[in-house]
Amino acid sequence: MTFSIVAREHSGGIVRFGIAASSSSPAVAARVAHLVPGVGAAASQNVTDPRLGGRLLDRLAEHGDAERALSEVTAAASGVEYRQLTVLGPTGPGFAYSGDRTLGTHATATADGVVAAGNMLAGEHIPQSIVDAFLSSTGELEQRLVSALQAGLDAGGEEGPVRSAGLAVVSDVDWRITDLRVDWADDPVGKLAELLDVWLPQRDDYVTRALDPGTAPSYGVPGDEG
Repeated sequence: MTFSIVAREHSGGIVRFGIAASSSSPAVAARVAHLVPGVGAAASQNVTDPRLGGRLLDRLAEHGDAERALSEVTAAASGVEYRQLTVLGPTGPGFAYSGDRTLGTHATATADGVVAAGNMLAGEHIPQSIVDAFLSSTGELEQRLVSALQAGLDAGGEEGPVRSAGLAVVSDVDWRITDLRVDWADDPVGKLAELLDVWLPQRDDYVTRALDPGTAPSYGVPGDEG
């Protein structure tokens, strides 16, 4: 009951990984999104087992081969026929797996630096529409991910209405520099885009607050004078 995109960008010697996902079920990003700075990103969806995302990244951290990591995890996991997985490393294309019992119409699409997957889709073309939109987009990684997610929705999305959406990005610090969620709403992708408009101008300042609080700006919040 989910469609998602996992993507990578290189900028100024820094590699960033991001995930955007939407679903008819609540709180999709809390379950499917897995990222480790400098290592990669993975999505675990469809009758979701969140443990598998972490296992993919553990294997990727060990040897750096996304295709091998996917093969190792799917070979060892129980109930893997119910799962849909994607994984992306610091170089090369993304890789995807859909078990034999993946729900409804399902499909995946991959390219260099990006992979998309979905289940219970309105059509098998949806993941390719997401990948194409990402590759043709410009702006910050977060903006490109949300634009791609919206393109998937515009291309038909799921068979039914989506109710949750989420976006997460890691960069060169030990935490998610962006981690936004709309957990239950009408038009969650649109609301996620609105939330991103609020967050993105402040994103780097919050990294500064963590690393160098003496130079961090204030935002005019009562009680915060500097």
